[in-house]
Amino acid sequence: MLYGAQTARRRDAQRNRAAIITAASEVLSGPEPTALMPEVARRAGVGQATLYRHFPDRHALTVAVIGHHLQELETAAAASTERPALFRPLLRHVLHSLIAMRPLVLLAQRIDPGARRRYIRRAIAALSPPLRKAQESGYVRHDLVPDDLILLFTMVRGAAEATGDVVTGLVAGDRSIDLVLDGVFL
Repeated sequence: MLYGAQTARRRDAQRNRAAIITAASEVLSGPEPTALMPEVARRAGVGQATLYRHFPDRHALTVAVIGHHLQELETAAAASTERPALFRPLLRHVLHSLIAMRPLVLLAQRIDPGARRRYIRRAIAALSPPLRKAQESGYVRHDLVPDDLILLFTMVRGAAEATGDVVTGLVAGDRSIDLVLDGVFL
């Protein structure tokens, strides 16, 4: 029986962790700045002690949320590799996430530069196979190399951040995504 009780707590801890990461993703997608940790705990339906037991500080939570989104990207990219027509919506989603999750992007800029480079490389590694397939199938221009995706990320982020407010930034970001994608896809 003791073994079963530990498993139940383990599942409960896993649910709490998942709820916290989901809530943090929601908070970091919001247009308004908020006190991150208390709002995440509230949205996840857990106490602050539970939140801090899983993530001792904002940095640890930021790293977990980035890891979660990278895992989702890797899964989506792998699923779209054999369906090259899906590369455009996948890339659109990635680019839109950069502007929609602006608070997360800003927090990520505070992370150790080496870790940031590893996250970028992980994203590029996930996007490279579907990019190659889309190129082979005639959907994407052939001179685009995987590292050009970093340039696209920077361009879209720059357009969104150049404005004075969040709403205008989202509009500018979406417009820049349209322009960028029109330049990438045939």
